[in-house]
Amino acid sequence: MTVLEQRRIKSLLKDAVVEVLEERHDLLRDALQESLEDMAMLRAIQAGEKSPLTSRKKIFQRLSGRA
Repeated sequence: MTVLEQRRIKSLLKDAVVEVLEERHDLLRDALQESLEDMAMLRAIQAGEKSPLTSRKKIFQRLSGRA
């Protein structure tokens, strides 16, 4: 593949991505939302790893409103 062909393919790919994002901005929004949710989950997991352990009994008491 020549350099000219590679540049043309790159340009076409860029144009296609831009067109998709313009016409389907919901895809970008959904991807960003999922990324933010993943980051929040990661932070929650990291915080949980640093906190003391809790018994299963205490967890279910809290969930049932008896704590």
